[in-house]
Amino acid sequence: MNRFLLPINRRPGEGRDPLFNRLGRGLVGPGLRRDDEEGAGSLRWRAVPSQAKAMILLAALLLFVVSLPPVAAAMQIQPVTGASGVEAWLVEDHSVPVVTIRFAFPGGAALDPAGKSGTASMVASMLDEGAGPYDHAEFHRRLDDLAGQLRFSAAQDEFDGSLRSLTRNLPGNADLLRVALAEPRFAPDAVERIRGEILAGLARQAKNPRSLSGRLWMYDAFEAHPYGSGVEGTEASVAAITRDDLAAFAAERFHRRGLTIGIVGDIGKAEAAALLDRVFGGLPLGSDDSQIAEAKPLDDGALVVSRAAVPQSVVTFGQTGPKRDDPAWYAAYVLNDILGGGGFRGRLMKEIREKRGLAYGVTTQLVPYRHAGLIVGSVATENGRVGESIALVRNEWQRMREEGPTAAELEDAKTYLTGSFPLGLDSTQHIAGVLVQMQQDKLGIDYLDRRAGLIGSVTLDEARAVAKKMFDPAALSFAVVGDPADVKPTRPPKQQKF
Repeated sequence: MNRFLLPINRRPGEGRDPLFNRLGRGLVGPGLRRDDEEGAGSLRWRAVPSQAKAMILLAALLLFVVSLPPVAAAMQIQPVTGASGVEAWLVEDHSVPVVTIRFAFPGGAALDPAGKSGTASMVASMLDEGAGPYDHAEFHRRLDDLAGQLRFSAAQDEFDGSLRSLTRNLPGNADLLRVALAEPRFAPDAVERIRGEILAGLARQAKNPRSLSGRLWMYDAFEAHPYGSGVEGTEASVAAITRDDLAAFAAERFHRRGLTIGIVGDIGKAEAAALLDRVFGGLPLGSDDSQIAEAKPLDDGALVVSRAAVPQSVVTFGQTGPKRDDPAWYAAYVLNDILGGGGFRGRLMKEIREKRGLAYGVTTQLVPYRHAGLIVGSVATENGRVGESIALVRNEWQRMREEGPTAAELEDAKTYLTGSFPLGLDSTQHIAGVLVQMQQDKLGIDYLDRRAGLIGSVTLDEARAVAKKMFDPAALSFAVVGDPADVKPTRPPKQQKF
């Protein structure tokens, strides 16, 4: 298990996992969080008792079947409200007996106590370590017997979780989720064991140039703002976290106010309403009173270097980008694909890999936090040619600003971004994530019907105007980890000790 190669942490959703990259965000680059990767939270694979193996094999087969991609336009999204007032969006699919719930509480790692970054992430790792009447072993024995999958993860702006279950085992698995949220034990021995795992992960991360580069760029760009701190914290901050800190986070953040939920699978509307009450109805109403200051990256055009004895340097680069509610979002989304799209679509990929063979890959993505917007990219190249790669990134940034896209590039990008989207709706987990993110971003329940039109309506004049405003080579900054031979830093990095 590796939770730690995640320096630019985003919530799941549009632009934050592979599905939502097609739904309207950028591509996931090296060192950036991908929601469905193993490192995205406290998803754990454990030894399975023999009596549960048949159930898990059945579950695996069913989950494979349910992963066959449906057509987005054919999905009927229904609003559901429980007697407790808890709301969710539901997509029924009775083809196989599997149900997935995904949910997000507002307020994540950006609300960690001062000097104790990593608190939210540690809570995510602790919720399945014993809750209610179950100690650690009993909780997992029960979960294994029910062939359930529970996962929790923290991002800067929210705390996420999910449950996948066979329909017939849903009541039992739902009760495990309920007690994990409402009655986590945070047993002292489990706290110390998880702390040790996290510290070991941070030690590995401190030796990984890709992770270091992303964290260095974020800290250099935001420094004192919470977004400058990694979600996983540092060795010093994790060592300072107490059991009381973990319990306080759960008590303050796990409430019904601002909670967003998506449910997909073999369940009807009335059953879904009862499920909402069963799992979430007992949580306090709470208030979404979190105060996080609006922020912008430093945007000083700096080039900072952290020397490391490795044969290949990793470069993270970026500047201010749009937030999700920016009217120019869809134009920016298309422009990002033209500049730094995956595969061999993007200009950067063509210039840096195809023409010169400087790197295996280079990507950019839009990173819309709640209180800041970024466009960030990364590239890894041999130490002797780092300067050449950086110069090419700057040149393409300038060219996009001055010329914008061509008509052919614009049409190709729009076609790709609309046509590839349904392929990402390949599991109940992904579809439930779409439902959550649509609610969080206030896109409307009919967004999937409108999405292609929103992207398709971006005109060449609009795209060129947005490119001129968004891409600023003077603001574009770089963080390099490695031993580049041809790079002169403009100033020392504002370096954080992990």
